[in-house]
Amino acid sequence: MNGTADKVSVAVAFRLGGTVQICSNVLEVRDLMVVFEAIERTGSIKGFAETLGLSYRAAWARLQAYETALGQPLVRKTRGQGSELTEFGSALAEAFASAVSGLDASLGRETRAIEHRLRRLLTGRAGALRLAASHDPLLIEILREIPAEHGEIELSVMGSSVAVKLLLDGGVDAAGFHCGALTPEQADVPFSGLDASAGLVSHPLFEREQGLLLAPGNPLGIRSLADLTAEGVRYVNRQRGSGTRNWFDRMLAEAGLAPGAIQGYAVEEFTHQAVAAVIACGAADAGLGVRAAADRLGLDFLSVGWETYYLAASRTLTAPALEALIAAVRARAAGTPGYRSAGPDAP
Repeated sequence: MNGTADKVSVAVAFRLGGTVQICSNVLEVRDLMVVFEAIERTGSIKGFAETLGLSYRAAWARLQAYETALGQPLVRKTRGQGSELTEFGSALAEAFASAVSGLDASLGRETRAIEHRLRRLLTGRAGALRLAASHDPLLIEILREIPAEHGEIELSVMGSSVAVKLLLDGGVDAAGFHCGALTPEQADVPFSGLDASAGLVSHPLFEREQGLLLAPGNPLGIRSLADLTAEGVRYVNRQRGSGTRNWFDRMLAEAGLAPGAIQGYAVEEFTHQAVAAVIACGAADAGLGVRAAADRLGLDFLSVGWETYYLAASRTLTAPALEALIAAVRARAAGTPGYRSAGPDAP
């Protein structure tokens, strides 16, 4: 098995099932969904019959059995001798479609989790783990050091909002994010969707200090957010959708400051390190970012507060690489300037 481990293909598929019971009549949900899809797509009983590989008579008999069980007509003839769903049929089809759209993302996440577990059982190796995460210098550093035997982690750096949306949609295995001074429960969507009811758990990785990154020596004497509106001060922003940008916008609103009053508000960079580099080379005077980025490039730093950085994943996901990452990041954060240990895992 070990010699062919890399050649083993593993794929798991979950589908919506269940039944509808009306009195003593029980119907399979998937059977009804096939009826609705076929009639809507082909506009005929013949199309429904061909979809199921049935004769016209058998398809019509099945449709009549469904209507008898539900006590309502599902299909009616049209003027062109075709067929269409009745108001009742359309409403039921829409209800099922809404249920599917709501469950697809959850099924996608659980499918990925089961595939990871099954692959390890069959091959002894973990497949690549897909992580979408907001940029953090310490996290990037640790990811480069995770031993290969724990499994590969494929990182995509993006804003916190985008990363969380990808996780909720079942597009990645885990998401790294932060909400400024807010907890996920206090923040708006998509962060508020990361709860036990969605089958997810958010691990607090660490707390980190954010603040204004300033040119060495702070030659413009910036002491507050209001100073960013002074003539001649050039600001460099983070991209929309990033947790840091969201926090900055909230602070501006709380201080009664208009974004348009800040020169450079529309200038965007995608990482803390990039913001620091723009300031270090003299192209800007200030930008919001983590202390670690300021320290690495010798910038001044004006703290605005601490925030928690989280790693969210499915409760059923067991991945050695993820466990190793969480342990390593927490250990390193405890002894790194600008970081400190976070609280216990969320329930």
